Amino acid sequence: MRIHILIFTLAFFLVSCEKELDFKYHDVESQLVIEATLSETEATVSLTNTIPMGDPLVVNRLTDADVSIKDNTDNIIFQLSSDIEGFFHGEIPGIPGHEYIIEVSRNGKDYLSSCRMSQPSRILSLDFQWIKMPYDYVAVLQVTFTDPIESSDDCYWIRLYRNGNSYMWLLSDDRKSVDGIINEVTMTSRKDISEEDDATVLQDGDVVSVTVAPISRTMYDYLTALQSDSNGSRMFEGDYCLGYFMAAPISKSEIIYRPSEMKEYK
Repeated sequence: MRIHILIFTLAFFLVSCEKELDFKYHDVESQLVIEATLSETEATVSLTNTIPMGDPLVVNRLTDADVSIKDNTDNIIFQLSSDIEGFFHGEIPGIPGHEYIIEVSRNGKDYLSSCRMSQPSRILSLDFQWIKMPYDYVAVLQVTFTDPIESSDDCYWIRLYRNGNSYMWLLSDDRKSVDGIINEVTMTSRKDISEEDDATVLQDGDVVSVTVAPISRTMYDYLTALQSDSNGSRMFEGDYCLGYFMAAPISKSEIIYRPSEMKEYK
């Protein structure tokens, strides 16, 4: 009996005792972040600095830089200029099979990255269906798109937007390809939206836009690392910075979210 009382007392002490942990973060020098995308029609580049842990998450884009993209195949250089939102833009006809080089110069430092534009993919269909989970029905979006069968190790970045705003993203590759077609699915909103988080809830009538971009294996690995809260592999040469450069033809499509019209997946 005494042993039982001792065990109960110890368990009560361990459960009742709380200790506040005071995490001390080391000050780290702010780093430049370059996020650059070249499609078949234009280039968009965002320059920002990393934000110290604990500071408010406010995005301030940097415009005091020289940014250019070179079509290394045709030896043509395009100079980019910043707009009122702080993005660097340029109307550049990205061509599949061509190699492109981005160069950024800022505060006496130079950053360079290259990427070969892959062959385009094409979204064939988007479809929402309900899937029964133990806790509720969940809306599953199926994205069907083409995969060039003449090439191997093709990777894809699939991005979803809710009413024009970034919603979620996922990765895929040609290991899922069957006869040149890839079907990728992702869970979105619960049927009982009162139990859904604001970041993932979908309302009747929402416009869900989808883009599919063929990317390099290096870019795939970089994004995979981001999913694990890592900075990913270094994609720029020269002075140190974070970020990526992606040259890819982008396929776009959209679907209206109509929960009352969706079938149950079987």
